[in-house]
Amino acid sequence: MEWIKIYLIGFTILIFAIFANFLASQMGLKTWYSFLQELGSGATLTFKDGLWLFVLYPLALGGSAKLGSLLWRFLF
Repeated sequence: MEWIKIYLIGFTILIFAIFANFLASQMGLKTWYSFLQELGSGATLTFKDGLWLFVLYPLALGGSAKLGSLLWRFLF
């Protein structure tokens, strides 16, 4: 049963991460993929991109993990 819980939480994080990356690209923010691609090219990171990547995105993913945990308690 523990594996199902881990899967549900992981799946919730995955769906949320896909949605968050889509929104970030629509708003013109860097995603981790674009940040890592430009890492060696000397491109700079703007304040809003840094805020998104290092503060808001981890908070959003952590919140989605909490949501997955709540879903687990609600469903089982």
